[in-house]
Amino acid sequence: MEKEQLDKLNAFISENKGQRKFAQSVDLTINFSGMDFAKADQRLNMEILLPNGKGRESKVIFFGDDKNMVAKAQNAGAKVVASTEIPTYANDKVRMNELLEYELLAQPALMPSIAKSLGQFLGPRNKMPKPAVGGDLTSVIGNMGRSVYIRNKGKYLPTIHCSIGTEKMETPQIAANIDEVVGTITKKIGKQHIKSVFVKLTMSKPLRLV
Repeated sequence: MEKEQLDKLNAFISENKGQRKFAQSVDLTINFSGMDFAKADQRLNMEILLPNGKGRESKVIFFGDDKNMVAKAQNAGAKVVASTEIPTYANDKVRMNELLEYELLAQPALMPSIAKSLGQFLGPRNKMPKPAVGGDLTSVIGNMGRSVYIRNKGKYLPTIHCSIGTEKMETPQIAANIDEVVGTITKKIGKQHIKSVFVKLTMSKPLRLV
């Protein structure tokens, strides 16, 4: 991030933080041009690891039955939901809404069952679980709280939103997270398709950075 942008971001954060009784999130919006998200090969579906995390502890639910995976998930601090419990979530609106408070991870074999029971609720909210494939499960769970998932919410919506920190973080940390997200997306689609970049706190007006 260039110095002018960093100074603008620092002034914006300083002006707006501490205005609420809770720690506001710092949210990023990227608008695109010249992209046709109706085409599958142009849609975005990315996981980006933030260098400075999100500024708050994330809760993780692991859907799984495999004893080895369940043990690792529990040791990593995740809440475990067995396959037999999935239908009980589907029939309880309160429990379904609680899922939105968690990062969701699942044993691959359970993905069809989750899609059948919870897909209509989780899918439109971009909250379908990430399949636990490859890598050490403990590390995967640890990184979930530090990652953002970039997915198009609709075929024709030329924008994405994600949370990249909180107002309690230092401005250079927030800036580095923004650079990571924008830079990763730019490498995939090209700078010419980034129309604008905005940042805002939960209850603030947006600031245009690009």
